[in-house]
Amino acid sequence: MGQDYYAVLDLTRSAKDADIKKAYRKLALKYHPYKNKEPWAREKFKQLAEAYDVLSDQFYTAEGAEVNMAFGGLRGRGVKKKDPPIERDLYLSLEDLFYGCTKKIKISRRVMNEDGHASTIKDKILTIDVRSGWKQGTKITFQEEGDQGPNIIPADIIFIVKEKIHPRFKREDDNLIYVAPLPLGKALTGCTVDVKTLDERLLNIPLNDIVHPKYYKVVPGEGMPLASDPTCKGDLIMYFDILFPQRLTPAKKDMLRRALLT
Repeated sequence: MGQDYYAVLDLTRSAKDADIKKAYRKLALKYHPYKNKEPWAREKFKQLAEAYDVLSDQFYTAEGAEVNMAFGGLRGRGVKKKDPPIERDLYLSLEDLFYGCTKKIKISRRVMNEDGHASTIKDKILTIDVRSGWKQGTKITFQEEGDQGPNIIPADIIFIVKEKIHPRFKREDDNLIYVAPLPLGKALTGCTVDVKTLDERLLNIPLNDIVHPKYYKVVPGEGMPLASDPTCKGDLIMYFDILFPQRLTPAKKDMLRRALLT
């Protein structure tokens, strides 16, 4: 090597691939010309990029090492490697996943020049068409949208759907869980409970049974759309938080004893 690339990244020669990536990312953020206005920052940033490319090029997957050996070191003659995928969380509300929506996300990636010694940061907008009924854990892959350079195949960028906490509902598969507060008197004598849906409708759910602590009510077809067929929906499952009175007058206690215990 013409210079000590490990020293450029503040590493020892025993550093592993993960150490090199971590050090580069930390220092690249510190010395990026957009953030560091010192006159020498741009040259330092170029040195970091060069050191990262040279050092990371030494590490192979098991498959890559076998190919390199079998073909007499062809990697140095133009065989490229592909960086591991970059995963990012995509937080969506239940409303987003109920209706479907479009999200535009700006990414920044490093683009190396052909000589491999200089790079620029370029921004790009990725468009995600969120489909009605998608679930948490759904993955959206943009192939080869990572850092670009002459010696690498750009990494895939993978967005993973995460559900935001909702103030009224909790999702379980294609069903929606709703907990309704219910005074003890109504739990014993029956009533109607109003539930505002994700699409702003007001459901009037009659309760004709005695609502005990383990009671729940299923309202068919009022859950989340199915990703395979958004015209079909899961169920709304209602549980109840029974509200007991904090105190009773002697007269009310006597009335309850006669009503419930005789």
